[in-house]
Amino acid sequence: MKLGTTVTRRTSAAATVALTAGAVLATGAFASTAQAAAAPPVPTITAKGGFVMNDATKKALYGKAADTRRSTGSTTKIMTAKVVLAQKDLNLDAKVTVQKAYSDYIVSKTASSARLIVGDKVTVRQLLYGLMLPSGCDAAYALADKFGSGSTRAARVKSFIGKMNADAKNLGLTNTHFDSFDGIGGGSNYSTPRDLTKLASSAMRNSTFRAIVKTKSTKQKVTTKNGGYRYMSWSNTNAMLGSYSGMTGVKTGSGPSAKYCLVFAATRNGKTVIGTVLTSTSATTRTADAKKLLDYGFKK
Repeated sequence: MKLGTTVTRRTSAAATVALTAGAVLATGAFASTAQAAAAPPVPTITAKGGFVMNDATKKALYGKAADTRRSTGSTTKIMTAKVVLAQKDLNLDAKVTVQKAYSDYIVSKTASSARLIVGDKVTVRQLLYGLMLPSGCDAAYALADKFGSGSTRAARVKSFIGKMNADAKNLGLTNTHFDSFDGIGGGSNYSTPRDLTKLASSAMRNSTFRAIVKTKSTKQKVTTKNGGYRYMSWSNTNAMLGSYSGMTGVKTGSGPSAKYCLVFAATRNGKTVIGTVLTSTSATTRTADAKKLLDYGFKK
């Protein structure tokens, strides 16, 4: 009787262990299935290249041809602004006189413009707004002329572009090169979705840069050639400001080779997602692409 009782108890205990193990396995399998079901679907974008990362951890959340070099258009101006803001003892209220060369450049390149008027005196801060909101290539030229080194305008511009490339190297942007201050280059102005995202992440650490790129529109009082004043009104080309919750920047771009580009950042509930789309098909599709990637990034 005692032997039988012992066998029965052992059998019962074994059955309990097997049952418990089975329950654990089943629970684990169920959890894995639930997690897989909860994972957001990877978005499909029109742009030829795209990249998104968690800005705090730098963890990549999405990539499509993320390291393929492409023309960047006016997203180049992120670096233009960054180089200016990195100048030692920078005085944002220092005034710069608008030269005819800046106006002539806009006309010759049929470039986007801040509509700067020859002879006006504008501050460095105002030039940065003119650079980043309406994507003024005249403002970019003025900044390169002001902050480059050399006895001629050509030398100063060359020097400034050199600073842009030096900064890219310091940031470890191995697939990035600039041959212009505004993205209108000679074919050697390129970057990648990953590199541009890293660049924007670095630029966004500067409070002045952050304040400018999240501004939808601004009216700036500038001094005229005759000592009077006029107001310049600029609107941001980034259509996502105000239309996408938490949007904080950063820069649009376009061009014959670049097509339509957008470097973007948004913050929700303390989480910042930042990314880039390059070579999309239109202004509408680049915005749609960016929204898809941001939505995906916030769910990851």
